Amino acid sequence: MSEWARPCPDWPDTDLPPTLGPDARVSTIRTGRARTLAPMRSPSDHHAYPTHWEADVVLRDGGTAQIRPITTDDAQRLVSFYERVSDESKYYRFFAPYPRLSDRDVHRFTHHDYVDRVGLAAIVGDEFIATVRYDRIDGRGMPAAAPADEAEVAFLVQDAHQGRGVASALLEHIAAVARERGIRRFAAEVLPANTKMIKVFTDAGYTQKRSFEDGVVRLEFDLEPTDRSLAVMRAREQRAEARSVQRLLAPGSVAVIGASRTPGGVGRTVLRNLLDAGFTGRVHAVNHAFPDDMTRLEPEGVPAHRSLRAIEEPVDLAVVAVPAERVPDVVAECGDHGVQGLVVLSAGYAESGGEGRDRQRDLVRQARSYGMRVIGPNAFGVINTADGVRLNASLSPQLPNPGRLGLFTQSGAIGIALLSGLNRRGAGLASLAGIAGISTFVSAGNRADVSGNDLLQYWYDDPLTDVVLMYLESIGNPRKFTRLARRTAAVKPVVVVKGARHTGSAPTGHAVPTTRIPDATVSDLLRQAGVIRVDTVTELADTGVLLASQPLPAGPRVAILGNSESLGLITYDACLTEELRPLPPRDLTTDAAPDDFRRALTEALADDTCDAVVVTAIPWVGDGSAQALAAAVREAAQAPGPGPAKPVAVVHLEIQELAQALAGTGDEPAPGTRRIPAYPAAERAVRALAEAVRYARWREEAAEPGRVPEYDDIDEAGAAADIQVLLAPADGTGGDGTGAGTGDGTGAGTGHAVGAGTGEATSAGTGHDMGGGTGEATSGGAFDGTGPGVELSAADTQRLLARYGVSVLPALPAPEPDAAVRAAERLGFPVALKPTASHLRHRADLGGVRLELGSETELRRAYAELTDYLGRPEELGLVVQRMAPRGVDTVVRAAIDPAAGAVLSFGLAGAPSELLGDTAHGLVPVTGQDAAELIRSIRTAPLLFGWRGSKPVDTAALEELLLRVSRLVDDHPEMVAVDLEPVVVAQHGLSVLGASARLAPPPPRTDLGPRHMPAY
Repeated sequence: MSEWARPCPDWPDTDLPPTLGPDARVSTIRTGRARTLAPMRSPSDHHAYPTHWEADVVLRDGGTAQIRPITTDDAQRLVSFYERVSDESKYYRFFAPYPRLSDRDVHRFTHHDYVDRVGLAAIVGDEFIATVRYDRIDGRGMPAAAPADEAEVAFLVQDAHQGRGVASALLEHIAAVARERGIRRFAAEVLPANTKMIKVFTDAGYTQKRSFEDGVVRLEFDLEPTDRSLAVMRAREQRAEARSVQRLLAPGSVAVIGASRTPGGVGRTVLRNLLDAGFTGRVHAVNHAFPDDMTRLEPEGVPAHRSLRAIEEPVDLAVVAVPAERVPDVVAECGDHGVQGLVVLSAGYAESGGEGRDRQRDLVRQARSYGMRVIGPNAFGVINTADGVRLNASLSPQLPNPGRLGLFTQSGAIGIALLSGLNRRGAGLASLAGIAGISTFVSAGNRADVSGNDLLQYWYDDPLTDVVLMYLESIGNPRKFTRLARRTAAVKPVVVVKGARHTGSAPTGHAVPTTRIPDATVSDLLRQAGVIRVDTVTELADTGVLLASQPLPAGPRVAILGNSESLGLITYDACLTEELRPLPPRDLTTDAAPDDFRRALTEALADDTCDAVVVTAIPWVGDGSAQALAAAVREAAQAPGPGPAKPVAVVHLEIQELAQALAGTGDEPAPGTRRIPAYPAAERAVRALAEAVRYARWREEAAEPGRVPEYDDIDEAGAAADIQVLLAPADGTGGDGTGAGTGDGTGAGTGHAVGAGTGEATSAGTGHDMGGGTGEATSGGAFDGTGPGVELSAADTQRLLARYGVSVLPALPAPEPDAAVRAAERLGFPVALKPTASHLRHRADLGGVRLELGSETELRRAYAELTDYLGRPEELGLVVQRMAPRGVDTVVRAAIDPAAGAVLSFGLAGAPSELLGDTAHGLVPVTGQDAAELIRSIRTAPLLFGWRGSKPVDTAALEELLLRVSRLVDDHPEMVAVDLEPVVVAQHGLSVLGASARLAPPPPRTDLGPRHMPAY
């Protein structure tokens, strides 16, 4: 027996260890040894209940649990939980036989101060299934308070729930709580035989130290997230969420609750669809109105029950089609019966107003309390065409033929349209995967629980899905969506059409966080993540069909051939519109036979100068059939060539039989026959091909991800200290604008953000409006990042930027003419004179900026003109700034959206970004590759690279500036907005003429915190 398990002479005649005597506190680590601790704090020292620590999580097996702090009301739950734990687990926890908890134990384990002593519980069905706690300790291992930054941690998991990943989830959450309370390290002492708990700690990915002493394994690990700990957390998240969806899409048994006795109605329709699809599992009909003696529902012949409780076997999935007011009773029945998930077709939830929103929140909370996931409410249903499942738990009248497309929609109507459209395009034979066939389909309605993010997790490694199609009206967690989409897009295409783009809000039934990001910015972020964003549902199907049936093109070169010169020219023009590189069309004339098409296509595919082929066809005169032409095209397309396979698409005019034949309908083609997508218009085929080209290029670049560079001159610690000081004042103001001690006089005594975002051109020879650096939302697609916080003075802004190697051209205040002259003499002529008043920003039409002032006389004249024309000097906030070298005026912005995170924006200053919306956006942190892409992705980029004989500017310096600003915002999330405008990029180097910044307490980083499901 271990010395820590042996009775000690001073133990009382009870089952308590000696440390649980009066005025003692148990160590948190009762995976560790007993240790006498200090008395508990008095209630006055306790913090309020931390509601924000509550979270719902998905476990390894796909079920859910709630994690929350343990409270004084949990005494009975704790006792019941402990009684269900095996003696072995108790021994591992306490290092001694410990059959029951005393009243003193229960009191201690349910009373916490939420600072130095914290306990969390994982709960399912109002019962504890696991607990975790920490106690803060000092360097000697004794109880301590802040600033001590180490704690002991201990777990206890009910035996029936071990292996579900409960301890791993609790570790993530208790670590986040500890970091919030200033704890940086955990220590744990574990018996060597307790291999499961050792594995929980060692697999977490934190930096750790391991030792063995006195028969005990001691583990110490830092709580700062590492690349490995984040990777571990996200891999566990993916497996758990994918499993939770898999349980919904591949159930062994389904109960339709609300199936009526008479034909018709939603429930009976779904029941009929399940049976017609040939569902391989068991089906039950449930309706409380069934007669007591009714055992089967005819003519379907399925078992009929008045209540789910009457079903003697397990039920995996419940389809709920009862009025909304009856749903809570149904959910309770399902939870008590052990149902794994719900598809709620019932309406009357958030789409119906405030009362419905409350009902929707209650539905999700109730379902999750039983460990169930919910699709819906107001859902259309789910489909899985796999041979071993054949599930059609939806209102679709038929099961789509199997294929390689995974389809998610938030709208039932759009889901119906997509399924019907894909079937019309030729879904292939039932025995074969069709060109437009579906692997799985989910129409989530109000998406109160299961969302597009969950389906991305499932489809990521689903071997039956090659292409993901999504119709989204809202993105509840943009940061997570882009992360998941990027990972999925690296292995299979993700095609998205976004509805509700211009309404400025989510659809009525969608309870999602609001975001201020304009649609143009969302589009850029999706592109950065590799998502193929299209504009219409038709384009969604067009692109998905091509990607599901054809190899990715190696480049943008397109060969065009067919029996119509006019249709070939239309296709050629469409290629140019989509920025492809078409070869001259090859006209086979209207006399072309199927063999002519076959030979021409074979030659085109063998041509090293093309990467894809578009075949055009019109009805012909003479012998031949659509079947023969389709066979010829398929034969040429699948013939082995000297190089990699190339995509082929067919454009046909009024030859519907050709589309069906190419898709594989009609007589069954030979195994391995290649299916060719056909389009009734050249523009549709070319648009789909262009999306494939762009995706292939992104995927090639993503295979070698860029790097966030390190810069030796960055002073991260100094910037952090500055930010702490600037955010310190209780009145919310920071930085007085005095500029004292800067050494250059900038901002001295003015309080103005001098030179910051005045919106005026100060580079030589420009003279046009730079678009003002207020950070306001513009048609350019940028979002403002405005909100509460501290607007920094020019001096404070420049000092922070300088910490990251970004210098701003000095601008000196000119409150009167003599001061303007002294400033000009200090800076050196020629200079610019400009106002900084906010009401003059973006108003170049007022002529408020005077450039190239080469002498005192010119400066005094300009000063008099501006004050006579625009107002008194104190109203204008005039400043003097030296001229920058000639170049191209650009703007660099970074702002933080609470939902999407930090976004870096770039564009040319003035009209290109303000009026034409020519701005590029990327998620922070950007890599060197991202920065180069940002610069090159705007339409006016040629102006930077020597347009019409002009000299190219220093884009390398511009890329470095973008990277430095990205690092600043990424390192310091308190930097909620940074605006550099204008940034004049010359042939050699660049000049930042205006800068402004805003600080605020950082928004929570949900992507770095522990796993949790959305809270509604």
